Amino acid sequence: MDKFYLMKKTYSVLGLVLLGVAVTAVAGALCNIKVQKRKSRHRLSAVSDEGYEIAHDIIYPDKYASQKDKRLRYGPVF
Repeated sequence: MDKFYLMKKTYSVLGLVLLGVAVTAVAGALCNIKVQKRKSRHRLSAVSDEGYEIAHDIIYPDKYASQKDKRLRYGPVF
């Protein structure tokens, strides 16, 4: 009878550990989604503050560096 009690207790502890890992994973995913939304909102507000004539590739040139033409330059060209 002692053996069955020990197995039941072991499975209970294992179940609680797995439940804790699952809850932590869900909480981490929700935090990640919230951070991504905050970053996106900040980026879009920065673009909208500059006006409609300023594009994303001007404000964030590193992100769109591979998409633009190599001869394209902003500012005075001598």
